[in-house]
Amino acid sequence: MISFSLIGIGNGNPEQITLAAIRALNAADLILIPLKGPQKSDLAGLRREICARVLTNPSTRIVEFDLPQRDATREDYAGGVDDWHDAIAADWSEQIRGHLGETGRVALLIWGDPSLFDSSLRIARRLDPQPIIEVIPGITAVQALCAAHAIPLNDIGEPFFVTTGRKLREQGWPPNTDTVVVMLDGGTAFETLDPTDLHIWWGAYLGMDFETIVSGPLLEAAPRIVAARQQARTKHGWIMDTYILKRSTGKAITNASR
Repeated sequence: MISFSLIGIGNGNPEQITLAAIRALNAADLILIPLKGPQKSDLAGLRREICARVLTNPSTRIVEFDLPQRDATREDYAGGVDDWHDAIAADWSEQIRGHLGETGRVALLIWGDPSLFDSSLRIARRLDPQPIIEVIPGITAVQALCAAHAIPLNDIGEPFFVTTGRKLREQGWPPNTDTVVVMLDGGTAFETLDPTDLHIWWGAYLGMDFETIVSGPLLEAAPRIVAARQQARTKHGWIMDTYILKRSTGKAITNASR
């Protein structure tokens, strides 16, 4: 029987690894590291660094493999993602069969946490035969962003809304909330909003040595974020960023001018 551990590793800082994650990595017979092309080689490199720091089990094997790419030009977004997940599951199965056979413990290092805007759990459930799945939680980009700006996520007794850049662009500001967390924004969806009374806390490469953060009233912070984002993407070849938007609604906004 195959046991599959999905291990949240935070956002690139090896010091964010939990003791539970270290235990699970050292219990693994096989650690899979996906390669996402030369532009995102940093992501594989950071996974290698984490393994080098915490692995003490000499029998644990590390195997790198090329991750299938999603067809970003496909109009049927949901269908494209579904086919992409099937292809990834097939690759995982091939690696497991080739390196372990039918018995052993496999680990996959998940950026952030496996439960929040990550599809590894859904993909793992497509494996045949179905493995025993273990989830080790990690620090999410949302937690890292709040820590970087030293702000609480929610106002006292108030809800917040988590969405994607695509949904924010298509549907606008969500109803019944003054706080919106935006993830997986391939562009700058905040530019589609009326900036009046909005503040933003933005961060890229959270937890890494080259972490970049900007905050302030959206009207004046938006151009700085767009410029910083373009500069960072040009320099590193990739970017992962997250941001929080709040309506002031007469309430005090703190830490808003970094």
